[in-house]
Amino acid sequence: MIIDFHTHAFPDNVAERALKRVESKGGIKPKFDGTLSGLLLSMDKAGISISVVLSIATRPGQFDSILKWSGTIRSDRIIPFPSVHPDDYYVQEHIREIKKQGFKGLKMHPYFQNFYVDEERMFPVYETIAGSDLILVLHCGFDFAYERIDRAGPQRILRVVERCPELKLVAAHSGGWQQWDDVEKLLTGKNIYFEISFSQGFMNDKQFKRMIVKHSSDLILFGTDTPWADQKAALENFENLKISQDIKSNIFFKNAMRLLKIDDS
Repeated sequence: MIIDFHTHAFPDNVAERALKRVESKGGIKPKFDGTLSGLLLSMDKAGISISVVLSIATRPGQFDSILKWSGTIRSDRIIPFPSVHPDDYYVQEHIREIKKQGFKGLKMHPYFQNFYVDEERMFPVYETIAGSDLILVLHCGFDFAYERIDRAGPQRILRVVERCPELKLVAAHSGGWQQWDDVEKLLTGKNIYFEISFSQGFMNDKQFKRMIVKHSSDLILFGTDTPWADQKAALENFENLKISQDIKSNIFFKNAMRLLKIDDS
């Protein structure tokens, strides 16, 4: 089994527009059309069993439509994570609604949603997520589509972990995209999951393997960030990494199954 903990897809009527907007900002071309059917084809090609589909509410008014769409795509192979916006007046109520409707977690992105991860207004949000027993997938580090303002660097993530240790936090992009030296110093060994999308190939394999060992392979999740990366290529690159098969199994599916509470039968 392979579980991809970081994927994106969009409703058919907005997928093309959404991909073009990100492509124009970041200069990176998508690897499929951004639809759910396109994601399933990509999964079949790569041999991926389950994908976690992460949505991002870029304004408060998108909560209801994202929540509704997330409900329609949920299946044995697709685990949707809806999103809340920190400027939403009803943000805590909406977090509880995500839990009530049976979702396992949600996604937030400090660049797309214009917040700093350790600003004071965010901690009631994190506490409500933790109190609802939900997983938070959080973009960490810089973002290729935005100016390099430190909104989600390792020092800021460390403050979140220290202030809200009960939060089930998944730090995307191996704890902080292109801030991995500081991730090694500040975050490895902490009670936080690293999801590895857009990491291998952006840092050298020596550092990548070292971070896996230092952080614990029990707290690392396979992810691709497709459609911005090719699932099959990302899977093959990780499979070729010279680490033990037991560690690979943890990262490919065992850790995700435990975190998502998927029955191993």
